[in-house]
Amino acid sequence: MDDRLATPTLGWIGIFRLGLVQAALGAIVILTTSTLNRVMVVELALPATLPGALVGWHYAVQLSRPRWGYGSDMGGARAPWIIGGMITLAIGAISAAAATALMADQTQLGIFAAVMAFFVIGVGVGAAGTNLLALLATHTPPSRKAAAAAITWIMMIIGFIVTAGVAGAMLDPFTMARLLEVTISVSVVAVLVSLFAVWGLETRTVAPAPKSESAAKPDFSAMMAEVWSDPQARRFTIFVFVSMLAYSAQDLILEPFAGLIYGYTPGESTRLAATQNMGVLAGMIATAILGTVVGKSRARFMRYWTVFGCIASAAAMAALFAGALIGPTWPLKPTVFALGIANGAFAVAAIGSMMTLASAGQPGREGTRMGLWGASQAISFGLGGFLGASALDLARLAFADVAPAFATVFALEGVLFIVAAVCAAWVGESSADTVNLPVLPAGELVPAE
Repeated sequence: MDDRLATPTLGWIGIFRLGLVQAALGAIVILTTSTLNRVMVVELALPATLPGALVGWHYAVQLSRPRWGYGSDMGGARAPWIIGGMITLAIGAISAAAATALMADQTQLGIFAAVMAFFVIGVGVGAAGTNLLALLATHTPPSRKAAAAAITWIMMIIGFIVTAGVAGAMLDPFTMARLLEVTISVSVVAVLVSLFAVWGLETRTVAPAPKSESAAKPDFSAMMAEVWSDPQARRFTIFVFVSMLAYSAQDLILEPFAGLIYGYTPGESTRLAATQNMGVLAGMIATAILGTVVGKSRARFMRYWTVFGCIASAAAMAALFAGALIGPTWPLKPTVFALGIANGAFAVAAIGSMMTLASAGQPGREGTRMGLWGASQAISFGLGGFLGASALDLARLAFADVAPAFATVFALEGVLFIVAAVCAAWVGESSADTVNLPVLPAGELVPAE
């Protein structure tokens, strides 16, 4: 007989604890995608293409996300996959820092080691991130799904901010040895925080699983075919890809836009990015509050709010289109802040819908569904920044002036957001709209039957 694992229905404290895992994950990721990027380009004077390719590689590896979700679906426990993923991510980050240091003396060997390290990073992010969202999706009551989505994203951003500040102070005066020490310290703390966060959220019971259940477990390919055959899952996968492509395409061009068109200094363009992130947080918080206080049809609200967020993002891109053509007299900061609000609103509503849809299908498929959508997101994020920058380069070749080149790219991104809104509306209502799970007092954890 197999022991079954029962996870308590998550109250606010439980959701916050899982948000700590997302913060810990973000803390490690920011070191590998930002700090190591800078060291390779500035201290080692290597082409910027190298760290860009490594980051793209780690996104490509995350195509394995459905496999990690399937593993927890079949095993019945998410926490071991989350912790295993975090440990794997930590090992990958430390290895990447060591590989970067090796590049200083043996460039080719260091690059080879970095390729291997970023492979491990991709596996760790995929395993931990997929099963964290699957755990939230399965055991968060409908009334809290929007707030849970906001909490996980906000805490990930907090992880970015805290790590950037603390690690930045610890790295000076810079040496490769200090880089490795800081990476080890951050990685160890992140793993310990994750262990604390998931400890006790899954409790073992003595209810045995029938032998026939084990015999009936489908293999991975059959499970993927089953999930993909669900029109809801398939449509949502397409929505995730298109929306995240539009979301990430602006990453590499917004600050150059501020510098070339508006004459912003590097410090001013960095503060502009901070303005956008403040807008993102405001949009996330507003969505979380509205999603928590809204009436019975919370899943329907999240779907409509996702459509609204995409349309609002398209409107903000239209404003940037105008700003590119009009020039410095255009109110750039309010426009970027509005773009952040719209992006934050649609992103959190989309994740809330994702968690609802993940638990709306056949039980025991939540991890595989989350893995499929996570893989779609990873592909679009990997492509978005590259395609946005490439489109700008092509537009600059086509136009004599840089302003219409930026305007063209912003227009294309706006069109993508409109397509994403259509895709979001295309995703029909799920049966989860009518599911009435108990709403528990704040922080209370009750084992599921």
